[in-house]
Amino acid sequence: MNIGFVGVGFMGKHMAINLINAGHSIKVFDINSSIVDELCELGASKANSPQEVCLETKLVFTSLPTPQIVEEVFMSEGGIFSQASPGTTMIDLSTTDPETIKRIASQGSKINVHFLDAPVSGGTSGAENATLSIMVGGDKEKFEEFEPILNILGDKIMYCGELGSGATCKIVNNLIGMSVGVLLSEAFTLGIKSGVNPSILYEAISKSSGNTGQMHSFPNSVFINNFDPGFKLELGAKDVGLATEMGRKTGVPMEVSNLIHQKYIEAMNKSLGKEVSLAIVKLQEEKSGVKIRYKQ
Repeated sequence: MNIGFVGVGFMGKHMAINLINAGHSIKVFDINSSIVDELCELGASKANSPQEVCLETKLVFTSLPTPQIVEEVFMSEGGIFSQASPGTTMIDLSTTDPETIKRIASQGSKINVHFLDAPVSGGTSGAENATLSIMVGGDKEKFEEFEPILNILGDKIMYCGELGSGATCKIVNNLIGMSVGVLLSEAFTLGIKSGVNPSILYEAISKSSGNTGQMHSFPNSVFINNFDPGFKLELGAKDVGLATEMGRKTGVPMEVSNLIHQKYIEAMNKSLGKEVSLAIVKLQEEKSGVKIRYKQ
């Protein structure tokens, strides 16, 4: 199948490679031309603008950092919709709020372009290993038509309901994940400052009711002082902000979430935004005077 792909950064690059390896013809665009060139060496073709990815393609994926960029890529002059052929399906893999998704889809429907929201979870390793969770909202027939393609990108594909449902599930998921990161930093600094070795603390919690999936990334990140970006903290801050904004618009109290959002804003102000989201622990380490690091 001829597939367009806009946004081949940390996540999109690996997803595009998996599509290439599955035998599909991929046309890619990204503002980082070096990544595009790398993918072209693997068999992709280069598009010089978002609108060029639509030429002779039945399906276009987008994987972009913010809802504002997603909307611009689709709806600006020279954007995807300016060249999209009737009958084309667009699948947004970004974490985009439901309102933006519906606004873009409404514009697309005027030119008979279909739209699915399909945000992904699993980080760069999940993108590389095709083990992503993909939460899909939109027309169910279109979902079923392209489910085999989505199965190339992930192994946990879920139809979540009407347009925007996938986005809602992803934002709720990320709100929980980002909040757990803050709680883990407080809990671990408490245990370490009280005299328990971090590795012993980790083992005890892993075998008890406090066990969490996010904590299991600690041995390869926090414990060894590795905060290289996979899922960047700035994106986590954005996602928590999307959640609190949804709460305001739907009339749902978000008292704890608002506190969590302030933590991520504080981290951004300390220039931690480009590090992995678990760099949020550095705020608590600084304030508590202990490091959550491996000890013999």
